Amino acid sequence: MIAVPWGEDGFMTELEIADKILAFLIGGHDTTIATITFAMKYLEEMPRHYNEVLREQRERTELMKPREVLCWDDIQKMRYTWNFVNEVMRHRTIIQGSFREAKTDIICKGYLIPKGRKIYWSVGSTQKNSKYFLEPERFNPIRFEKNGPSPYTYVPFGVGPLMCLGKEYARVTILVFLHHVMKMFKWEPILPNEKIKVELGSTPAEGFPVSISHVWN
Repeated sequence: MIAVPWGEDGFMTELEIADKILAFLIGGHDTTIATITFAMKYLEEMPRHYNEVLREQRERTELMKPREVLCWDDIQKMRYTWNFVNEVMRHRTIIQGSFREAKTDIICKGYLIPKGRKIYWSVGSTQKNSKYFLEPERFNPIRFEKNGPSPYTYVPFGVGPLMCLGKEYARVTILVFLHHVMKMFKWEPILPNEKIKVELGSTPAEGFPVSISHVWN
């Protein structure tokens, strides 16, 4: 057995190490790719939002000149695009949830959750709840303007001390990709009625294949 330090509780076993590595691989790759894929799918299906995102990216490109490489300030100003991506992640739950372990006895709404019991938290349970989101089935990026949703209601990256460490990395990756793909290409789905499959997360069943054509530069 290989063991490495794990806080004050001792050490991780091989199984725990493998579990953490798998979580890093899924969190660092699969979720970001799925978000980009659904963003492209929604952009193709929703011309109004496509035009708004395209307008913002064209504006960024013009303001960058003569510089050609995006900088941090450019990404910070892609507000509508990021609102759009947030609504994609709210509307289409990428990761369904995760398990946690109760470190002590917990009383929740009169129910006892004993120490050591596994707890499953569902991402979509609040993100599609009309108590927290007006017309939750309606796709509306504007809901993320100003202060956005109430705390603990929108949690695609988790929340609290266990929030995803790669949140900012994912945000930069997604925005940089969308900037360049919208700047250079138009796309059409090869399988317009492609089904969605749900395994560890949600993805188009066939990977959302598209045909692309070059546009403005």
